[in-house]
Amino acid sequence: MVAWNYRIQCRKVLLIKPKADERFGVNVIRSRAMGGGVEADIVIDHEWSDIESVETDSLDCVLVDEAQFLSEKNVDALRELSTKVPVICYGLRSDYRARLFEGSKRLFEVADVIEEIKTVCVNCDKKAIINAKFILDDKGKRIILRDGSNQLDLGSEEKYQPMCWRCFSC
Repeated sequence: MVAWNYRIQCRKVLLIKPKADERFGVNVIRSRAMGGGVEADIVIDHEWSDIESVETDSLDCVLVDEAQFLSEKNVDALRELSTKVPVICYGLRSDYRARLFEGSKRLFEVADVIEEIKTVCVNCDKKAIINAKFILDDKGKRIILRDGSNQLDLGSEEKYQPMCWRCFSC
């Protein structure tokens, strides 16, 4: 939505996403709000830090999707890039175990501003703070996973749902 808003005002925005997020395609950024997807201008791996390759002269903004999958090195490079052009990162704070992602942790350490996008628990009216991971048992009942591997397990609504702490911990 933000990229679309910039573009209808004839402003130039650069879209970046981590290579780790390939749910909808390596270059695709999909918005839940708008449905379809847009192409990322740059797809970065964990080692990327080459801000010199980013032409900032005509840029109005850099948008980064799925920032939780960034490495510390990526975040530090984007922090440096932000001295030349505004950089806005979107992503989750923590994984399904309520542990900070590497990229999110570094963003909390170096960001100028952090704004929470609030969402509601799937089970009640409270504010959701956990992106709960679940599996379905043989009867179709959701079983919430509260611990396990920190290995990347991509998914969307079929595997993760927003929950408040109370519903998550019950």
